[in-house]
Amino acid sequence: MTNKAKLLIVEDEQAILQGLMDVFVFHGYQVDSAMNGKIGLEKALSQNYDLILLDVMLPFIDGFSICNQIREKDLQQPIIMLTAKSSEQDIITGLTLGADDYISKPFSVRELVLRVESVLKRSQQQMEQNAVLSIANMRIDTANLQQLDCKIAQQFTRREIEILHYLQQHDQRPVPREELLEKVWGYRQAENIETRTVDIHIAKLRRKIEADPKQPKFLLTIRGEGYRLLSDASD
Repeated sequence: MTNKAKLLIVEDEQAILQGLMDVFVFHGYQVDSAMNGKIGLEKALSQNYDLILLDVMLPFIDGFSICNQIREKDLQQPIIMLTAKSSEQDIITGLTLGADDYISKPFSVRELVLRVESVLKRSQQQMEQNAVLSIANMRIDTANLQQLDCKIAQQFTRREIEILHYLQQHDQRPVPREELLEKVWGYRQAENIETRTVDIHIAKLRRKIEADPKQPKFLLTIRGEGYRLLSDASD
């Protein structure tokens, strides 16, 4: 890694924190840390990090609240949430608040490193893009992650833009969940939690680009095949 990415790890268990710091330093990252939510939030909002690894169960301020406050300030900050909780509602909460990824403990170190690398790669690619994405009746500024030509700008996360880009590039066919996980998230294998991750992001996107998210005209689910993005509702 030529230019060392800088990570912030917010984790209250000393042994886990030290282990994560050692792993990422070994892999060539700069690493900062915080052992409670208050300090973690202060660092996240006052300093520049390429990615934040954020535990959910933290003293003073929980990870969900930290994620939410970061997103209010910065839609592009890469965030991966770490937690011992693996219920569907916890996953939905974390992703709805704007986390880029969600990993349940216990996890393999190799998997975590690969996920971090994937999120960082996608983040860099998005920063290098400077284009307008036309979806349905919307024009989206992909550099600033917001809708153009409207009184109240609709905001998008970086991951949402990536999904729209990929679906638009392959708009002649349905795109399976597993393909989105591989090409957008960078996962090699789909697990139940990760598949649910795709569904959650699609639901969020429908609320932003569809007049009636429950009866979508542009971002369609093709049963047994995947998702398809139409440029025009008459397609």
